[in-house]
Amino acid sequence: MFARETQPTLVADGVVRLGTELVNWYLVEDAGRVTIVDAGAPKYRPQLDRGLAFLGREPGDVAAVILTHGHSDHIGFAEPVRQELGIPVLVHRDDEKLTTTGKAVGKNEASMVSYLRYGHAWKLLGHLGSSGFPKRVLDVATFGDGDELDVPGRPRVLHTPGHTAGHAGFWLESRGLLIAGDLLCTRHPLTGERGPQLMPRAFNVSSATILDSLSKIEALDAGTIVFGHGEPWTDGAAEAVRRARETGPT
Repeated sequence: MFARETQPTLVADGVVRLGTELVNWYLVEDAGRVTIVDAGAPKYRPQLDRGLAFLGREPGDVAAVILTHGHSDHIGFAEPVRQELGIPVLVHRDDEKLTTTGKAVGKNEASMVSYLRYGHAWKLLGHLGSSGFPKRVLDVATFGDGDELDVPGRPRVLHTPGHTAGHAGFWLESRGLLIAGDLLCTRHPLTGERGPQLMPRAFNVSSATILDSLSKIEALDAGTIVFGHGEPWTDGAAEAVRRARETGPT
């Protein structure tokens, strides 16, 4: 798979990080029920069983899949597990089309070509190419900004567009945890650069819009922020935002 698998790791009370060194996804447990947050790549599906066992839970305890956005490295096994377990998949209404058809609203702002000088870009592309081609999610429910989702953990939706039109983060206030998706990363997926920063322009609809969206998280009292790409961040939302703004579009 071109990437080292992540062993199930607690990042907050009842929240488990899974995936690989290149792509993360999460489980949130509450009162014996579980929410899948993002779904990595298709071949990550066996990780679900390991993550559930780590929590002392079983597949029948999974209640829903919630997606930060509809990109292929986040919807990976969502459709197979939706059918297998008979559970809903939820996404922001502005990413419904992307999730169900693969057709984005708007074009990304830059070409991939300039990033191909980085070995890390080839590592990511090789990994995703060997990890299966995701099926589009055939049936989704949608949510909007500010909604408290009726799923285990009851996360509050923060609509943070720019990476995609419907990109959203999930704020679990009682656990001091923000699941930021691809609003930011702490390991650049194409250059390998470390630290809080925007995703590459080749993957964003609008980096300028992302910079505006950072105001949604800046004042959160988040002890931990986790991402689609990179290690958890524990030095505060304000500092993560400051560093990302300082670096600017990548």
